[in-house]
Amino acid sequence: MHDSCWFEAEGTPAVFVASDEFRDAARVQSEALGMPDVARVFVPHPIQDRTDAEMTALADGALDAVIAALTAR
Repeated sequence: MHDSCWFEAEGTPAVFVASDEFRDAARVQSEALGMPDVARVFVPHPIQDRTDAEMTALADGALDAVIAALTAR
């Protein structure tokens, strides 16, 4: 979240990507950093034990949302 907020503050569009488990933490952190509306996309949790093929599927599934968030300005 810190990186996404920093890039946004510098004028570079950014999207925070994390697993669903971190929704609340992302909201709290973005509010604490003064950027409550920073773009974020969540994928199903957990991710650490997924195979390469499963990770590719998660990334493919999130790609449209990430592109939409980056181009929604």
